Amino acid sequence: VQLQASGGGLVQAGGSLRLSCAASGLTFSTYALAWFRQAPGKEREFVAAISGSLYTINYADSVKGRFTISRDNAKSTVYLQMNSLKPEDTAVYFCGADSKYYGGALYHERDMDYWGKGTLVTVSS
Repeated sequence: VQLQASGGGLVQAGGSLRLSCAASGLTFSTYALAWFRQAPGKEREFVAAISGSLYTINYADSVKGRFTISRDNAKSTVYLQMNSLKPEDTAVYFCGADSKYYGGALYHERDMDYWGKGTLVTVSS
């Protein structure tokens, strides 16, 4: 199984970025997908998640109304559209895949079965 995140970069506060995570080696539509992030010196934290059926989505309070998670099962790709970015959004962003049923809870990193390498997002003030 491979998860490859991309789309990070340097952006000014108030700007937007779209992250992508392409998956291979798994039956993509049966997995819940999630984005986490890890800022320097901090623990990895949950950002957003989406079930395989697309019916269940949840976000961390810190990103609600600014970030949108989506997925394209035909392309085996999950996306994170990030708008109104803030300097505190600066982190390495990781995508994860969970084979278990996703009921909308806030994920912990231990819930993920697979992880991709992260992509760095830097938001300047």
